[in-house]
Amino acid sequence: MGVATVGGRVRAADVVRGEDAVRAVATDPDEPGWVRPAPGDDALRWDLLLAGALYLGALLSMVLMRVAGIYDDPAPGWASALLLAAVTLPLAARRRWPSVVLGVVAAAFIVSQVLFVPETLVANIALFCAMYTVGAWETERRRATTVRGVVVVAMIVWLFVALFWAATDPEISEDLPDQAGVFSPFVSFTLLQLLTNVLYFAGSWFFGEHAWRSARERARTAWRTHLLVLERRRAEEQAVAIERLRLARELHDAVAHHVSLMGVQAAAARTVLASDPVRAADALGHVEDAARDAVRELHGILGMLRDGGDDPGADPVVALSGEALASLDVGGLPDLVERARAAGLHVTYQEVGEPRRLRPLASLNLYRIAQEALTNTRKHAGEGARTDVRLRWLPEEVELEVSDDGGTVRRVGAVPSTGLGIVGMRERAAAEGGTFEAARRRSGGFVVRVRLPLVAPGSAGGTGAATTGERTEAQA
Repeated sequence: MGVATVGGRVRAADVVRGEDAVRAVATDPDEPGWVRPAPGDDALRWDLLLAGALYLGALLSMVLMRVAGIYDDPAPGWASALLLAAVTLPLAARRRWPSVVLGVVAAAFIVSQVLFVPETLVANIALFCAMYTVGAWETERRRATTVRGVVVVAMIVWLFVALFWAATDPEISEDLPDQAGVFSPFVSFTLLQLLTNVLYFAGSWFFGEHAWRSARERARTAWRTHLLVLERRRAEEQAVAIERLRLARELHDAVAHHVSLMGVQAAAARTVLASDPVRAADALGHVEDAARDAVRELHGILGMLRDGGDDPGADPVVALSGEALASLDVGGLPDLVERARAAGLHVTYQEVGEPRRLRPLASLNLYRIAQEALTNTRKHAGEGARTDVRLRWLPEEVELEVSDDGGTVRRVGAVPSTGLGIVGMRERAAAEGGTFEAARRRSGGFVVRVRLPLVAPGSAGGTGAATTGERTEAQA
C-alpha cells in the first residue's frame, strides 16, 4: 500500500539529463517575475524518450508482477496498460506544462492503486519525475508550491484511506501484521509507510527547488557575463571615440595653425611681389618655415599613432620626437608668438610669476590652446587687431589668457567659424581637470582663458615642461 520508496533509485542527474544550458536572456534574474528560459528541442526529445522508456518499463514490470502472483485479483491487462500509459506518457510534456502533467500523473497513480494495477516501481518513478519537474520548471512559483502541496496532501490522505481500508477489510487484514498493542507491528508498518512517503515527496520537492535555484544561478552568471560584454564593448567604443577626438584635436590645431599662417604669408607675398621682391621673398620664407613646421608636427602625430597604438594607456606626448616635445610646450610660447608676429599679427607675450613644473601633456595642451587661439584671432579678428598672450603662474594653477581687441576694420574674406577650435580647447582643458572660458569682450574683441592645476614638485610625471625664469616681452 501507499507509495514505495524509490527516491534512492532515481538520481537528479538522471531526471534532468539532456537539459539545455541556460542561455543569456535579456532580463535580470534578480528582478521579480524572472522566468526560466524554455527548454530547447533536444530537451523535449529527451523527455519524449524518457516517457516512452518508462512506459515500456512499466509494462514489463506489470507482466513480471502478474507472473509472480503478488496481486490476488489484479486489474485487467487492458485497463492496467491504459492506466500505466496515463502515469508515464504525460512526462513527454513535463517541461512544457509541468503542473498539468503532475495532476494527470497523480490522478492516474491513485486510480491505478484503487484498481490494483500490478505495478508500483515505475509508477513511483514517474510520479517522482512529475513532482521534480514542477519544482524545476514551473514558471509560476506560487502555482508550483500550490500544486505540489495539493498532490502531497492528496497522497497522504490516500495513504491513510488505503491503510484504513486494509485494516477493516477481513480478507486483507489477515495478511497485515498483528494490530494489538500501542506500538504493535501494524502501527510500526503504518509509521514506516508514512516515513517512506514523507522522504519520497520531500526528496522530489527538494531536488526540484534545487534545480530551479541552480538554473537561476546559471542565468545570473550568464546575465553578468552579458553585462560585462556590453561594458567591454562600450569601453572599446569610448576608447575609439576618445582617440578619434584626440587625433582630431591634434590635426586641427597643428594643421589649421600652420596652413592659416601659410595663407596669410602667401597673400602678403602675392601683394608685394611686383613692388617689393625682398618682402615677398621674406614672406615666402615664412611660408616655407610654416610648411616645415606643419610636416614636422604631422610626423610627430603619425609617430604617436604608430608607436603609442599598442599601449592605450601610454602618454601621447611620449611618442613625439625629442625636438617636437621640446618646442610644443609652454616653453615654446615665445617662439609661437614670434612666428605669429612675423606673419603680421600684432601680438605681445607676457609671463608672470615663478614658473612651475607641469605634466608634459598639460604643457602640450596649453601650447595647443595658445596656438589655436592665435589662429582664431588671425582668421576672425579685424584688420590691425592687437593680441595679448599672458601666462600666469599662480600658487596652485597656471593660467593662460589670449585676448584681442577685435581690430578696427573687419577682415575681408574672413573665414566662417566652425566651432571646432573652441570645442577642442575646452576638451583639452577638461582632460587636465582645468577650467576654460571663451567669450566676447564688452570693449570689443575676444578672450580665451584657461586654468590648469599644477603638479607638486617631485611628483611623478612632472618633468621640465616650464621655463626657468620670469620672461617679459612686450611690443607695441
